[in-house]
Amino acid sequence: MCGRFTQHLSWEELQRLADLIGQPRNLRPRYNVAPTTTIEVIRPAPAGNELVQMRWGFAPSWWKKPLRELPATFNARAETIAEKPMFRSAFAVSRCIIPASGFYEWTGATGAKTPHYFTARDGFPLAFAGVCSACRDVESNASIESATIIVGPANSWMRSFHDRMPIILDWRDANAWLTGDDPGAWLRPAPEDALQEWIVSRRVNRANDANDDPTLIEPSVAPAC
Repeated sequence: MCGRFTQHLSWEELQRLADLIGQPRNLRPRYNVAPTTTIEVIRPAPAGNELVQMRWGFAPSWWKKPLRELPATFNARAETIAEKPMFRSAFAVSRCIIPASGFYEWTGATGAKTPHYFTARDGFPLAFAGVCSACRDVESNASIESATIIVGPANSWMRSFHDRMPIILDWRDANAWLTGDDPGAWLRPAPEDALQEWIVSRRVNRANDANDDPTLIEPSVAPAC
């Protein structure tokens, strides 16, 4: 799964990687992104790819209940996304990329878990495969755009930490994923040498403004409480 990640990115860097259109803007650095918060998402548009903000936690277009009644939809399983009613329409016609600086996973026993931080070994942002949608919030009547990160079985290297991992695209395949005819072809584990990892502070366990700063991703030999 992928339940926490980071986005400390620049528009210019993403423009080079994903051929973004639109007005450049300053992107807020995020070091502890949690589900239901707002994230940056790349999606196709008629003139190119655009970077937009969405809710992390997928709400399909047909959802007619309050958003708080949604099941956990911040991840979608690669093995079933093409068939699950929650996601299948978006998988067919509304795919996106969630750019990430890195993500967290935990190891160890419940109550004493150790957080690990994962980033691209080559230093570039990660490109998480996702799907997105828009629905009408029945409580506010506002249009809500939302997205989920697709996860699949971990590669051999990642299985030392977790049995699942995000589907990580090569940026060169971004447009094929976003608008191609065979999205299932990209739902595969990342190469064995794609990621690097280090232990970080247990402060990342608490997702709030007080625990959202660059020190969260600094290496920690003995994670601090």
